[in-house]
Amino acid sequence: MAPALYPAVDLRGGRLVRLLEGDFGRETVYGDDPVEQARRFEAAGAPWLHIVDLDAALTGDPANRAAVGAVASALDIPVQAGGGVRSIADAQALFDAGVRRVVMGTAALENPALVAQVAEMGAVAVGIDVRGEEVALRGWTQGSGLTLAEAIGRFDPASVDAFVVTQIHRDGTLEGPDTDLLCAALRETEVEVIASGGVGHLEDLKVLAALNENGSGIGGIILGKALYEGTVDLEEAVRAMARK
Repeated sequence: MAPALYPAVDLRGGRLVRLLEGDFGRETVYGDDPVEQARRFEAAGAPWLHIVDLDAALTGDPANRAAVGAVASALDIPVQAGGGVRSIADAQALFDAGVRRVVMGTAALENPALVAQVAEMGAVAVGIDVRGEEVALRGWTQGSGLTLAEAIGRFDPASVDAFVVTQIHRDGTLEGPDTDLLCAALRETEVEVIASGGVGHLEDLKVLAALNENGSGIGGIILGKALYEGTVDLEEAVRAMARK
């Protein structure tokens, strides 16, 4: 089955932004109406939307939660949302706002039991953000000392709906995904792996769709800067994945 495409809406101060390699000092603003942008993605055929509260990821303060809820309520497609989800209350607030799947990163890695608790409320994805070979925490600003394999090994697969695996050095660069990292993730788990970081062209999507380790392929692909810069056309990408 072809990977599902997840166009991304990253929010900072209520505006649509993209960061280069996760650096908050290298931000590009693409607009100030996340609902309208999300509707355009839905109209182009996206099966999911991926939304991140960057302010919450950095500080824990859910500054953009109202905007996340506005996006979720405006769409018919499911929304996956993360950024600063560090407690059961944070997760519950997102589920209450209409989010279908909550993404947990820092809190999940520091307290894996929290994932099992949140999974009783709804679907949970664990975000594993890798800088080089080390998993990063707190909006990608701190190292964890963990490798990808160690991070994945912390979780009960029955509680995790998906792993969102990002190579930070590729994120926002349009230079292509880190296929070695993603293949390593596929070898480590039978849970769905969603690829994030580096997609710049339609050919990158085809490369990701072809990855296979032990009979498992990539389940989803997050698209960010490529859509905003116009190097990937979402309608064309959706059609290409449908042919796989």
